[in-house]
This record gives sequence, C-alpha cells and structure tokens, in this order.
Amino acid sequence: MAINKKDSFNLSSIRLALFAKVLSHPARIEILRILAERNTCMCGELVIEMPLAQSTVSQHLKELKNVGLIIGEIDGPRSCYCLNTKCIEEMETLFSGLFSSVINKCKC
Repeated sequence: MAINKKDSFNLSSIRLALFAKVLSHPARIEILRILAERNTCMCGELVIEMPLAQSTVSQHLKELKNVGLIIGEIDGPRSCYCLNTKCIEEMETLFSGLFSSVINKCKC
C-alpha cells in the first residue's frame, strides 16, 4: 500500500496545492469569473453561460465548494452560489507569497 506523503508538507503548501488543483480546469476559472461579475448566481444561470451540460457544471461547482472558494445555499429546487471572499483572500495571499519569494530569489 502506498504511503501518502502530502501530510509531510506544511499546511500552507498543502492548501496552495489544493487551490492550484481546483483552478487547473478552465471551466472552474470561468465559473469564478461569472460569480465575481454577478456577486451571486443561480446554478441554472451558470449553465446558460457555460458550454457544458448541467451535470458537468454541477460537478465543477462541487469541486470549487469542496475547496471553499464558493459558498452554496439551497433555494427550493435550485442552488445559489457566491464567492467565499475570505477563502479567495487566503488563496491570493498564498499565491502572492509563493511568487514573491520565487521572484526575489531568482537571479535570472
């Protein structure tokens, strides 16, 4: 049985890797853009905006919600999603910290 070494890394690196993984699909980035523009959005409206099936959009929403980038509320038969600004700020801080340390150390 393989041993998972992820837990050997610091929490910031683990969290940053989760953000990078969830952002690795262009549909999820587009969902975040749409939610940022509207500040709030119903799932049905997202499906209209996306070139994907409803079930596929729902799966992408689930991935974004699992990481914490969006918050969803059930409103009858529909789900309403919006950005989780605290999580977005955390992600921004982690990414900017990573890149600023890389840029400051790079002699190229």
